[in-house]
Amino acid sequence: MIKSRKRQNIINYTSSREINEEICGVLQKRLHVTDKLIDRLGLELELEGHDGCVNCLEWSETGRYLASGSDDTNVILWDPFYNKLLYVFPTFHQGNIFTVKFLPQTSDTKIVTGAADYQLLAFDAITKETYYVCSCSHSRVKRIATSPDSSNVFWSASEDGIIRQTDLRIPHSCDTEAQNVIINLRNHQGALAEGKCITVNPLRTEMLAVGSNDPYIRLYDRRMIKVTSDHESAEWYRKMVEEEAPGSCSESDLTEPWKVTDNLINGCVQYFVPGHLEVNSSCKKAKHIVVTYLSFSPDGRELLANLGTEQVYLFDVTKGYSSKYFTVPSSLKKNIDYEAVNHTSYEYNNGFINNSCVISEDKLKEELPAIIEKIKLRANEYFKNGQYIKAIKAYNDAIDKYKLSAVLYGNRAAAYMKRSWRGDMYAALRDCRTALQLDPNYMKAFFRLARCFHELRRNKEAKDCLEMFKIKFTSQAESHACRALEQDIEVAFKKNLNEKSKPNYKQDNRTERSVLVSLHLGGIYVADTNLELQVSKPEQLWRKNAWDYKHRYCGHCNATTDIKEANFFGSDGRYIVAGSDDGSIFFWDRNTENNMRVLKGDQSIVNCLQPHPYYCLLASSGIDPVVRLWTPRPEDGRINERLVDDMDLAAEKNHKRMKRDIIDRMFNQSSTSSEESSNFEETSYPCRTS
Repeated sequence: MIKSRKRQNIINYTSSREINEEICGVLQKRLHVTDKLIDRLGLELELEGHDGCVNCLEWSETGRYLASGSDDTNVILWDPFYNKLLYVFPTFHQGNIFTVKFLPQTSDTKIVTGAADYQLLAFDAITKETYYVCSCSHSRVKRIATSPDSSNVFWSASEDGIIRQTDLRIPHSCDTEAQNVIINLRNHQGALAEGKCITVNPLRTEMLAVGSNDPYIRLYDRRMIKVTSDHESAEWYRKMVEEEAPGSCSESDLTEPWKVTDNLINGCVQYFVPGHLEVNSSCKKAKHIVVTYLSFSPDGRELLANLGTEQVYLFDVTKGYSSKYFTVPSSLKKNIDYEAVNHTSYEYNNGFINNSCVISEDKLKEELPAIIEKIKLRANEYFKNGQYIKAIKAYNDAIDKYKLSAVLYGNRAAAYMKRSWRGDMYAALRDCRTALQLDPNYMKAFFRLARCFHELRRNKEAKDCLEMFKIKFTSQAESHACRALEQDIEVAFKKNLNEKSKPNYKQDNRTERSVLVSLHLGGIYVADTNLELQVSKPEQLWRKNAWDYKHRYCGHCNATTDIKEANFFGSDGRYIVAGSDDGSIFFWDRNTENNMRVLKGDQSIVNCLQPHPYYCLLASSGIDPVVRLWTPRPEDGRINERLVDDMDLAAEKNHKRMKRDIIDRMFNQSSTSSEESSNFEETSYPCRTS
C-alpha cells in the first residue's frame, strides 16, 4: 500500500511537470538517487593522470567539472562527462595535497588547496596563475571549507590546532599579527590538539563544524566569534595554563565575562559526541579516536561524522538527543508500585529470563500490523540461529516502519548485546531506555538496561537499576540471572576501589603547565606523551553538555588514514556513503541504518567519496593513483565484478580488522621509536596519513 501510493505520487509529479516548473525540481530531487539506482551502481570509468594517491576530490558548483589533489602535488581539472583531462596544475606545494575546493560564485574558475607543506594556495583555472599564498600554519593543512554565499572567504583546519579564516579581499602577510585565527583548539583542548576537518552548513552559513583528534564534534556560530591573531591566541593560552586553577567547571564559570579565556564566548558552540565514547581526554581509548570527516545534510539539519577507529554517526543539529549521561529513566521510578507487584510466573533457560515468556501488560499484548509482525518473526529467527547482523537489520526495518513497539526495541537491544561490536552495548542501552519509555513495565528491557550499564562500566547506574528491578519484579529478585549480575557489579565496585587506592605519582603541575606552554608556542608535535593534558573549564562544560547521536552506521573500517570521508548521497540525503580500509565503498539507508550495497573501489583503501550535486554519479579515490566514477549500469544481465556479494561478511571482517589495527597502533607506539614507526608506515602504505 505504501509503495503504490509512493509510485502514484511520482506519476503525478511526472505528468504535472510540463505545466508547473516547480514540479521539475521536486521530481529531480525525488528521483535523483533511488533504491533501484543504488542496486545498479557500478564502475563507469577510471580517470588516469596522477602519479600518487588521490587524497581529495571536489565537484564544481555547476557540477560540470571535477578537481582532484594528490601526493604528486598536482591538481587536475577533469571533464568527467567526456572522460577528458582538461589541465594539470603543478602547484607550488612541496607536500601531499590533502584538500581542494572550488570557490563559489566564480564560474568554476577559482580553486584553493591545502597540503602537508603547511601552505594554503589559491589559483585561477583560466590564467593558470597562483594569486594567493599563505604559510601561517605551523603544521599540515587537512581541510578547507567554503560557504555558498561567499566567493572570497574560506576556512581551513590544520594540525597546529588552529582554524583560520581567509578573506581574499584583505591584504595578507604571514606573521603572528595576521588577523586570521577564528578558533584555537589548543586554548581549551590541550597542547596536542589538531584540526582534522571542517565544514560549513549550506543553508545556515554561520554554522561552522570542526573535527579534531578526539571524539567530539564542535559546532560554532561564527557570528559570535571575533577573528584574532596567532600572537593574541598564544597569550590567552599562556594566561590560562599558568594562572587558571585546576578543577571541575560549573555552569556559573561561564556566566561571568572575566572567566572567558579567549575569543570563544558563552553560547558560541555546541558539542556532539557518541555517548559511549570516553569523555576523559587522558583516556587511552579516546587518544585513538579522530574525526576524519564532517558533512551537513542538504537541508542543513543534520551533521554526518566519520570517526577514526569507530563508526559513522548522524547528529541532529536542531535539537538535542538524550545526553550520554542519562541514567535510569525517571518515569520508571514514578511507575514502580511497591505493593501491587506482578506475580506472573516466568520460565527460565539456564537461569536467564526466557525470551518466550509472556508479559501481561497491555502494551506488550498489542498486535503489531501484519507486515511488521512478519518482519519481527523473521528477525527472531535470525536471532535464534545466531545471525545477529541479519537480526539487527530486520529489526531496523521493522522499527523504521513502526516506531511505537517496545518489543521491537527490546529485541534489537538483545541482538546488539549478542553481536557486541564497538558501540553496540551503548546502542542496546539506548534501545532499552526507549522500550521502557514506551512501556515502563517491560521486564526484559529493564533487566537488560542494568546489564548494559554494567558492561559499560557505569556500575553505580547498574546497581541502582538492578535494585529498582528487584523491587518492581520481586519474583525475579532471587533468580540466577539477577544474582549473577548483582555479584558482577559488586566485583566491579571492589576493583574500582582498589584502583583508586593505588598511589598516583604525578609531576608538579607547575612544571607540566610550563611544558604545555612551550609545546603550544613552539608548534611542536609529539606522537605520544605521558602528560595528563588539562582541558580548560569551558571545555569541560562544553563536553558535559554534548548532544548524543541520532543514527549510527556500521560495517566499514576507518583505522588507517585520517582523511576518510563520509557523505550524503542524493538531493534529499537519503543515503550515506563512506570508504573503507578494505578498499570497499559502503552504502547505507539513512533511516534504517542498514547496508544497501558494497562495491570494491580500490586495491587498498578508499578515502574520498564525492557525490555529484545533481546526478546519480559518485566519484571515489584512495591509494590507487586514479579517480573512479560510479553510475547506474544497464540492466543487461552482465555480472558486476565490483560488487561485494556478502555484505554481512565484509562488515564482520572490517569489525575485526578495526580492533586489530587499534591494537597494532598501540603496540607500535609503545615498542618502536618514532623513526622505526615511520619506516614501517612508509613500507605499508605510501600515503598513510595517520
